[in-house]
Amino acid sequence: MSGKRDTKLYLHLKKWLEKAAVDYNMLKKGDRVLVGVSGGLDSFVLLDLLNTPMVFLPRFSVLAVNIDLGFDEGYRGYAELENYLRKNGHEYIMEKTDIGPLAHSDYNKKNPCFLCSRMRRKRIFEIANENGCNKIAFAHHKDDIIETLLINMFYGREISTMMPDQSVFRGKFHIIRPLAYIRETLVKKYAKEKNIPVIENGCPTSKISRRMYIKKLLDDMEKDNKDVRENIFKSMSHVKTDYLPGHNVDGHALYEMPAE
Repeated sequence: MSGKRDTKLYLHLKKWLEKAAVDYNMLKKGDRVLVGVSGGLDSFVLLDLLNTPMVFLPRFSVLAVNIDLGFDEGYRGYAELENYLRKNGHEYIMEKTDIGPLAHSDYNKKNPCFLCSRMRRKRIFEIANENGCNKIAFAHHKDDIIETLLINMFYGREISTMMPDQSVFRGKFHIIRPLAYIRETLVKKYAKEKNIPVIENGCPTSKISRRMYIKKLLDDMEKDNKDVRENIFKSMSHVKTDYLPGHNVDGHALYEMPAE
């Protein structure tokens, strides 16, 4: 990759990546970290940053894993992604699948994203187990965490979002999100600075998803208040449960959606 390592932007991103990792105790000495590489800029940036010298984190190893969802005939972008990983000296595993078309088939039209994500994640856990990885790193950034909170509120009727560090399968694996403190705009700016390739997302619903709707909604709100996203993110650390309706002293829900 081109570009100097010690640019101001690089140092800024490294600072906040390591801070998130320290705050949530994401990485320990000897960890083997599977990094999910979708081909998107976010995952390339995460992989790049994790493969640089750390200041406050112990030594760990990294395995890049790409699950090609099979949207495009001939798996366009597959060769470009493999060339990128090989050229930059990453240890990697790439696998071609038909998960995308299956999740978008006629019998599953209502919720293709859920099935696609579930099948892809299942395969990632299997690969992690086969290759001795105890940590699974996804490139979800600060904006993703904010958007997921709103998606779950608007469509899932709950207040929840992605965790920076999440234990799964009784602690056998941990899902970690080292970019949790970093805004999407800075991730994309760094990708441009490093000349990271753009590999087109072939998913037919990527441009019309609920996440894209929420992203546009927040963009419009930021025209009047530039701190909207930051305020939402900080509000998750200032939850006043005494001022939230929902359950009585016995833990029973006080309100249920009436049947239509």
